[in-house]
Amino acid sequence: MSQQSLDGWTDDEDDDQPDRCLSFTVRGPWGHFRRIEGNIVKQTYRIIPRTTAAGLLAAVLGIERDGYYDLFGPDNSAVAIEPVREIRTVNMPMNTLSTAAGNLQSLNGRGKISIKLPDPTTLRQQHNYEVLVDPAYRIDIALADDQWYSELRKTLASGESHYVPSLGLSEHLADIEYHGEFDIEDGPQTGTIEVDSAVPNAVDDVVLEAGTRCQIEESPAFMKADSGGRTTTRFTNYAYNPDAESLKVTNTSAASVDGRTVVFV
Repeated sequence: MSQQSLDGWTDDEDDDQPDRCLSFTVRGPWGHFRRIEGNIVKQTYRIIPRTTAAGLLAAVLGIERDGYYDLFGPDNSAVAIEPVREIRTVNMPMNTLSTAAGNLQSLNGRGKISIKLPDPTTLRQQHNYEVLVDPAYRIDIALADDQWYSELRKTLASGESHYVPSLGLSEHLADIEYHGEFDIEDGPQTGTIEVDSAVPNAVDDVVLEAGTRCQIEESPAFMKADSGGRTTTRFTNYAYNPDAESLKVTNTSAASVDGRTVVFV
């Protein structure tokens, strides 16, 4: 990460870890973070992807769809994600309308303002969605941009949001509980470390123990805008405990936030 003397960011040239972060929990009755692999069943990531967490915060701040990628880029932000409820899923059939260009019809086509919506008279398509049940994640976020960091702190503290927050699909509405601003302190750096958050890029470093479950998934981490909309530029492998308990890992640089041990990416 680049060194910047900004609010919530390090000004120590020998340290690439931010000084402070904002911490909140996002939860809801349902969630769906669509996996990019094609499948008959529309599967979901278990851990909220970093790109989705960035989009959620952009919605809180009122930033347009493709206007926040640099703000949450690898040199300008740090994010730690911790599941705080057991991760459970169910398969749920849903009736949907096609949003392909040929299946859209214009509303108020002769007016100055016209929008296109799916034709409600066409037949619905039934798809099976894998849906998260009662998902909840604690997210720690540091931003190098002083202005946006301060605005995010103020907005979270007031319990406000410019756009309605959701967990993936727009119909899966979410609640945000703000915990406050915390110092980011050095965590254990050597030996076996017990980490509360999902652990990025630690597939080969998890210490497996009897009775402790561990799962691995790869999800989008960073994006950039392009002529076609947006493109994923980097993925991250996460190791996590689906029971929302800690994992023991080695060869990992951890941090301490609010008495918890987390790993930022």
